[in-house]
Amino acid sequence: MKPLSTAAPLLVAAAMLVAAAAPPPAVLPPALPWSGASEKLVVPAGDPWITPAEAAGFRTTPGYDEVGAWLRKLAEASPLITVETFGKSEEGRDLLLVRASKGAGAARPVVLVQAGIHSGEIDGKDAGLMLLRDIALRGKDDLLDRVDLVFVPVLNVDGHERASPWNFLHVRGPEDKGTEGNARNINLNRDFSKLDTPEIRAMVGLLQRLDPVLYIDCHVSGGFDMQYDITYTYAGWGKYARHRATASWLEQRFGPAAQAALTKAGHEPIVYPSPIDTRAPEKGIRYAPEGPRYSTGYGDFIGVPTVLVENHMLKPYRQRVLGTYVLLEAALKLAAQDAGRIAAAKAADRAERPAQLLTRWKPSPAPIGWVDQFKGVAFETYRSAATGRMEQRWTGRPITFRMPIIGQDPVESVRLPKAWLVPPAYREVIEKLRLHGIRMETLEAARTLSVDTVRLHETKLARQHDGRIPLEARFEHERSEATVPAGTVRVVSDQPLGLLAAALLEPESQDSFLAWGLFPEVLSAPAGTEDFVIAPILDALLAANAPLREEFDRKLAAEPGFAADPNARTAWLSERLPHRDAFAGVYPVKREL
Repeated sequence: MKPLSTAAPLLVAAAMLVAAAAPPPAVLPPALPWSGASEKLVVPAGDPWITPAEAAGFRTTPGYDEVGAWLRKLAEASPLITVETFGKSEEGRDLLLVRASKGAGAARPVVLVQAGIHSGEIDGKDAGLMLLRDIALRGKDDLLDRVDLVFVPVLNVDGHERASPWNFLHVRGPEDKGTEGNARNINLNRDFSKLDTPEIRAMVGLLQRLDPVLYIDCHVSGGFDMQYDITYTYAGWGKYARHRATASWLEQRFGPAAQAALTKAGHEPIVYPSPIDTRAPEKGIRYAPEGPRYSTGYGDFIGVPTVLVENHMLKPYRQRVLGTYVLLEAALKLAAQDAGRIAAAKAADRAERPAQLLTRWKPSPAPIGWVDQFKGVAFETYRSAATGRMEQRWTGRPITFRMPIIGQDPVESVRLPKAWLVPPAYREVIEKLRLHGIRMETLEAARTLSVDTVRLHETKLARQHDGRIPLEARFEHERSEATVPAGTVRVVSDQPLGLLAAALLEPESQDSFLAWGLFPEVLSAPAGTEDFVIAPILDALLAANAPLREEFDRKLAAEPGFAADPNARTAWLSERLPHRDAFAGVYPVKREL
């Protein structure tokens, strides 16, 4: 798809003169015309159970207190509905959940739906209110004959209450939207592995308590303009899931059911087209593995079928909410029908004991497939005075083109050990493992074991994000016999959550606690001594070790900066002494072989 033109008159110059507190200028491209059968889901004005968004014509979305009051009123009117809290936000607000059930306390399959993890992507909240109303009072209670619905209307409640027209400028409606991050500006959908936030700790606890047959996380996309309005995906779409039985159910059962229901209701669904390059959509869409930092990746690692809903940002809010309603209703019907099949898939995945963890991958050199008639939208380009480069302007003109699907090739995998051995001093790490539900034991007596000690080289800090400063390094593995002291926490890999434990504790994993910076002491400089003491020791080392002397001489000749730096020379040789610092550059968690 080629750009259509160069410079064009800019309509936003006058808007730059607005006061800082005023709403942002209307710069979104034209909305594509739409009407569908799902519009019949909207109740007429004056209906006693109209939701706040319906009453506002979907221009606005209700605040959190209004949502809570509306849900409690619904619970008072229907025995099918109960409202409870399951945690607190960073600022102390209650995290609400709604349970719609005919079960009278019996253990029943649960569909867990989560909205507002990014509080400016709030479609799921208003769709859920409409669906709950229709289940409780408008004849759709048969959806609960064999399954319960548990609905979290807003997970990021603190961000939700920071609503502004300046949040999520790329999303068409509602007028005021919440923020992506929580009260500490941490992206909750990057926190499922590291568990830094009370919101995600509560959600992980809820997942353990409910063990749902289906977990749905409602979002709105970024990216490029296209004709599709409701998109969805799962971790590992294509072939990259860590657990194949639940992934196969999602691909073979959920996808076709959602596609059929949405199409029948007048929507234009597709598996979420994650773009390689938003400025050049024709470069393709990405299928790739996911780590457990994301809701979908986390669901994959724990063996819970998990769906990411990514409604298209430029479709009107009304259209997106109605499409979400249709998808959630279809999900309840299918989960009820397939509850036994899903339970069997979950059991099969949890019985697996993978021997390896894929830790690095790269784009495949050739497409792994194609979308032959991708329904896109044309764009033109103009030179922006602000950015100094050519920028896109989407025209609203539908086009089709052949879209490549770019897969991934493995670059690095690690073989799982028998167990990971966590020193008892690392209480934060041990507590996070416990919160994840990972099985552990504490050694009551010292043990002599064959272990792998991991040393870090070329260590550097990455750009800060999501409340952490990630760490990157090259790793060197050393096998030895070691006496592991009493009190050490032993985490076996032979358990249902063994692969999750590997993702959190293997140093090469991109979502490991080490990668997220939970072991800052590895960056400590080694303990030193006086120069007049260390210099003769290093001189003796060179005199006694001819191969080391040759390696040292080659380095001196090849690197003049190193040769001229006494501290660098001292540090390099000190690393090769028989005794090494127990902390500097050493990953504290040993791997039992």
